[in-house]
Amino acid sequence: MIGSSLAAIAAPTASAGLENLVGNGIQIGYLISACLFFVGIKRLGSPATARQGNTISSVAMLLAIVVTLLDFQVVNYVTILGCIAIGSAIGAVMAQRVEMTAMPQLVGLFNGLGGAASALVAIGELWRHFGTSDVPDTGSMVSILLGVLIGGVTLSGSLIAFAKLQGTLPGAPMTFPFQQAFNAALLVSFLVGSGLLLTDSLNQSMFLGTIAISLVLGVMFVLPIGGGDMPVVISLLNSLSGLAASAAGFVVGNSMLIIAGALVGASGIILTVIMCKGMNRSLTNVLFAAFGSGETGGATAGASGGGVQKPVKTVDPEEGAMMLGYARSVVIVPGYGMAVAQAQHAVRELSDQLDRLGVEVRYAIHPVAGRMPGHMNVLLAEANVPYDRLYDMEDINPQFEQTDVALVIGANDVVNPAARTAKDSPIYGMPILEADRAKHTIVIKRSLGTGFAGVQNELFFGDKTMMMFGSAKDMLSKLVSEVKEL
Repeated sequence: MIGSSLAAIAAPTASAGLENLVGNGIQIGYLISACLFFVGIKRLGSPATARQGNTISSVAMLLAIVVTLLDFQVVNYVTILGCIAIGSAIGAVMAQRVEMTAMPQLVGLFNGLGGAASALVAIGELWRHFGTSDVPDTGSMVSILLGVLIGGVTLSGSLIAFAKLQGTLPGAPMTFPFQQAFNAALLVSFLVGSGLLLTDSLNQSMFLGTIAISLVLGVMFVLPIGGGDMPVVISLLNSLSGLAASAAGFVVGNSMLIIAGALVGASGIILTVIMCKGMNRSLTNVLFAAFGSGETGGATAGASGGGVQKPVKTVDPEEGAMMLGYARSVVIVPGYGMAVAQAQHAVRELSDQLDRLGVEVRYAIHPVAGRMPGHMNVLLAEANVPYDRLYDMEDINPQFEQTDVALVIGANDVVNPAARTAKDSPIYGMPILEADRAKHTIVIKRSLGTGFAGVQNELFFGDKTMMMFGSAKDMLSKLVSEVKEL
């Protein structure tokens, strides 16, 4: 009897010791995971180490998931592992099939799914209290409401951004009278509903109303933003998805989720600021000015204000190949037109041929040249362009004056000299790639149409500029064929 009594006493003690051991292991695992996240993000700061940073960050997330599954509070491993398997399969298929030019849409969806996951965690946490006498405390309710608001806005806003990028919705700003007043009324309604929920947490109808308002707010947030501003919107939504994850971390009491969400939120805000500086516009101007509608067509050239026709010089692929092949240095300026034409591999092939002739080739990357931050870097990396040939705007601009030929492929506003000279231009003060300072400039473009800002590009009519009209992929292929003959 004494032995059995001692065993009964020892059993819970051993169980408690095991729980403490596992609990300490979980916290250590979270600490290691957090450190790996910091290292991974640091490595993502350079194209040369970005893949390594992505791998390190992926390992950190895997470790965080494994450590979380060791928690004694997890009660249904079959369901969780099944969902992981399904999600992994869907992600693998999407990653294999998505075109690099559609990467912005994929990132938009990822942001939305992150927001949805965080919102569902918050909703589930309160939902389990309905029908019981257990009322969440004020701190928990604030975390739940923040998770619902930020997660809901991120989900619906990301879906609208996806639709604009995909072409399902028009890229032009979609506005209506008193839109800002309507948005303000929505926000006030959410705050009022949240206040009532803080006094009556188990009011199911009120909670469903706050969820609906958060989703409508996300739609109204993105609709009035032009398609050309989607790089900024994607960065901001990425930040919001991180903040939503942090809110979910507070809801479930998971320190790793709080840390990871805070990292994503902070990095997204920093990137958003960088993108705004790249366009010389404030975030409020991007979000509320309903500016731009994407690139427009037009085969004739008019001055910005008066419709005066301007002459342009043209060059055919044979002459262009001779200029490139006999140059000592060439700077390639990729733009959105290159991405649309999926011409990155043709660019790499042209670069290889110029290398064969002893021409020094570099690439000038503008921070807002594509439809998402780093879009040009990703496209060129897919074509195996060496990282050490990619130059940021600040590094390459001083070198244009010593460059024999600047080859501009589908870029518009980011090379427009009006940003330096035309004080009445909407892009005045915007940092640009100074391709006009090169000894010669060749511009590959379908037409003389204006860019996102809606102003004529002075570069097209410069004395040292020659236009090569046509699809970027077609023109580059012809250039490659001609250079091979040199």
